[in-house]
Amino acid sequence: MNKIFPQGDGNAAAAGSKALPRRQGAQPCVTQMNRTGFLCHDRRSCIPASRVCDGIHTCAHGEDEEEALCRDMPQSFPGFLVAHCGDPTSWIYSDQKCDGINNCGDCSDELSPVTVCPPCGPGWWRCPSTVFKYCSCIPRSLCRDHVQHCSDWSDEYSCPGP
Repeated sequence: MNKIFPQGDGNAAAAGSKALPRRQGAQPCVTQMNRTGFLCHDRRSCIPASRVCDGIHTCAHGEDEEEALCRDMPQSFPGFLVAHCGDPTSWIYSDQKCDGINNCGDCSDELSPVTVCPPCGPGWWRCPSTVFKYCSCIPRSLCRDHVQHCSDWSDEYSCPGP
């Protein structure tokens, strides 16, 4: 079940067993992957932030692709959809922050001082990565594959593997 961040006043609508306030405009929710999402007008569908304005109508009524929302990205987005990178002119979708991937290009979406992310998850190995796609954690599937992915070679000698 998706989690909804209730906002505003108005009539209640059901989503699962929760009563939610109705409100005009975009509303945040939490996807099944525990990431920031966009609540569709049906008040039941929570799509990942990165699926908004991607050219594909993901919400049943297409509100994730409305011209007013997508006209001047990211300025036309509600703040919950946007995360800023270390370079103030760069941005990513909020659900791409702390996902283990170097979406900003400078790792600012994965590392402090711009972002505070939890330690590597169970499917990841913490190390100074040599792979530009990653920052301070690599997928454990890259461990012990006879290719250096960590500058200290810990992916080949210390990581227990997948």
